[in-house]
Amino acid sequence: MALRAASSNARFLLNTHSQSHYRKQIALATLFQKHGFPSSLVPSLLSRNPSLLRTPLPDLRHSLSTLLFSLRLPQNAVVSLLTSSPSLLLDPTFLKTFQSHFPEIQSRFPKISPSTLVNLLLCSRKFDLNPLDLPRKLDLLKTRFAFSAATVAKVLEGFPDVLITSETEITNVVDFLVEFGIPGDEIDLVVGLFPRVLGIGVEDRLRPLVREIKELGFTNRELRREISRDPRILGMEIGEFSRCLRLLESLKCREAIQDRIMGSGMVRACFEVKLRVDCLCGYGLTRNDALKVLWKEPRVICYEVGDIEKKVEFLVQRMKCGVECVVDVPKYLGVSFEKHIVPRYSVVECLRGKGAIGFEVGLKDLVMPSRLRFYNLYVKPYPECEKIYGRLKGCGGEGKRKHPVGLWKLFKPEKFPESGEDVKNMRSFMESLV
Repeated sequence: MALRAASSNARFLLNTHSQSHYRKQIALATLFQKHGFPSSLVPSLLSRNPSLLRTPLPDLRHSLSTLLFSLRLPQNAVVSLLTSSPSLLLDPTFLKTFQSHFPEIQSRFPKISPSTLVNLLLCSRKFDLNPLDLPRKLDLLKTRFAFSAATVAKVLEGFPDVLITSETEITNVVDFLVEFGIPGDEIDLVVGLFPRVLGIGVEDRLRPLVREIKELGFTNRELRREISRDPRILGMEIGEFSRCLRLLESLKCREAIQDRIMGSGMVRACFEVKLRVDCLCGYGLTRNDALKVLWKEPRVICYEVGDIEKKVEFLVQRMKCGVECVVDVPKYLGVSFEKHIVPRYSVVECLRGKGAIGFEVGLKDLVMPSRLRFYNLYVKPYPECEKIYGRLKGCGGEGKRKHPVGLWKLFKPEKFPESGEDVKNMRSFMESLV
């Protein structure tokens, strides 16, 4: 009897807790919808931030009002804050303090972007910075180092850790750039293009990198020109430039491709290799595998990084293949996405949907065959696929003429009338030979 009573009490408490949890979810959903968030977004927010269910509703209401109405952040920026630092919404005191000093920041940067403001909030929260110190730090960047307001905004957006970087470290970087020969008016441009340079150590990174490049035979003038063109070259790791140079020197490719790779100089070519290696490593390849792909298929260096990303995402998301497949079939990254990859994949998907292919078509079978061979294997037997893939010259229909009609008349030799004297001269010439 006692056990039955205890069991019923446990069920009652469980039902009460479930009802309370459900009511809290409804209350949170109502609160977010009142602040303009779509109802479809609320379940994902609660699943990624379960701590919201333990937050008092008045505190959460105050935090949302501060972010949306006082700081005027858009909804997508608030969602980014919830994802990156949900504890920030749970601390209305911090937001109230930041809000009280926001007019000082806004007076220095009237056109501050939402992403910059989000970085300020995250950095202040992460490193427990006093909002009182933010205006002083921003003034230091503008007055002490003569950075323009646009450059400071780019620094806060691209390298918010500048707020905790000491004045000595920033001074060392600026002095190094001046010592290297970067004009004073270009330093502002260099920092704006690559804000992270302010956080790179001079003695342990920048000087050894410049020394390494100069020991490989490049002059200060070449390197200075590339730094002014794209300062991200200063972010290369020690030894990375040498590896890229060795890869370029060992390439075996057509002269036309080599000219395209080296067209802007060897320093730029090395940096382009580094960008593509970083792109492939970002999708999960090891550095050695990425270098191997570029060595086997040098055409990848000629494509923009955005084109490579589009191909890899299509491979992973649409074709459901692992990114490591490009190590075995590097040609996939070296052919045209719109003219080669998409039409062939569409043909194969069309045939799979009709049950016309009873075997697996791998990445190698899709990419490696020539255009004519792929046409004969997968398109010619199925005329409906010609609309997807296109028709080849000589495979039915009239091919394009090599020359316009009537052009042969221009190559026909001109005729001259023969006189009796000409015939007599030719006859006498032939008789002399006999």
